[in-house]
Amino acid sequence: MDRKIADIKKKLEDQRAALLAEAGVTISGGLKPEKENYADLGDQASAESDRNLLLRLRGREQKLLKKIDEAIKRIEDGTFGVCETCGEKISVKRLQARPVTTLCIDCKTAQEEEEKLRK
Repeated sequence: MDRKIADIKKKLEDQRAALLAEAGVTISGGLKPEKENYADLGDQASAESDRNLLLRLRGREQKLLKKIDEAIKRIEDGTFGVCETCGEKISVKRLQARPVTTLCIDCKTAQEEEEKLRK
């Protein structure tokens, strides 16, 4: 395996481990299912808002974990760094900056332009 790709794989594995560790902290202590009693409705609303924000963040992290797992699988099966749209190689510089990417910069730019037009 190319040294740069091995470094990217290590970075992905470290990021995955960190996300899973954070999720463990949330599960063990951050999200308590029991209702807390607040004297002030403002405090209760604030606590509920904080919990909702934490859940949304964890949802995003779950999606990122899936992308990380998919990238690691692509590294292991030899398809990492190949654009899923055009089939060209994705630059190492782009892969180092965004290791979960599946698109080369040209295809990603085109995708973003299409999204702008749809809005």
